[in-house]
Amino acid sequence: MQYEKIVEGIFLNRPNRFISHVLINGKEETVHVKNTGRCRELLIPGVKVILEDCSSNPNRKTKYSLISVWKNDMLINMDSQVPNFVVYNALRENSIDGLTNLTYIKREVSFNNSRFDIYFEDEVKKGFIEVKGVTLENDGISMFPDAPTERGTKHALEMIEAVKQGYRGIIFFLIQMKGPKVFRLNWKMDNKFSEAVRLASEKGVEILAYDSIIDKNSISIGSPIDIELDK
Repeated sequence: MQYEKIVEGIFLNRPNRFISHVLINGKEETVHVKNTGRCRELLIPGVKVILEDCSSNPNRKTKYSLISVWKNDMLINMDSQVPNFVVYNALRENSIDGLTNLTYIKREVSFNNSRFDIYFEDEVKKGFIEVKGVTLENDGISMFPDAPTERGTKHALEMIEAVKQGYRGIIFFLIQMKGPKVFRLNWKMDNKFSEAVRLASEKGVEILAYDSIIDKNSISIGSPIDIELDK
């Protein structure tokens, strides 16, 4: 995933989940935040941020979108629209272990009462992938979610049903940074979601976690990292 034009800024504050105030070239700008999650551990007044310059779009209300933030010396992409795209591209490029040489890939496909991010086929089986972007990190450990997610719990339980019906089911956690060596469920934040994912794993749903290769203007699939599902 490549961003066409980026600028750097200093985060000031976030009056609501959709917008932030950022200092860009000495001027305070109201910018769109491409992540409606809390991100409280990331968006701290004074931190350096990366923004996409969207001023060429006359229909936008804001000139910039906040896409990444520096946490000490680690750059974290927090664009919630990116993980689906990154995993989709990685599948097309045969960059994910155990998911190579697929014969068909399609994004946003419905199953029962859910819409999974990716549907795929190979010569043997059909399957679904639900992608979750991970921006929460603490002492080298990445965690999801950073806020309660009823939708995420629903997806995990629906993926169990897909496996029961003969599909291959995968919940894919894309860590939107390079650095963490372990992925854990955030039981303290959302016990129901964590229970659902652990149950899904027990019922045959595959749980994958990959980090990302991050630059100021790009993000792509990285390498698999260890997964810990228990409390």
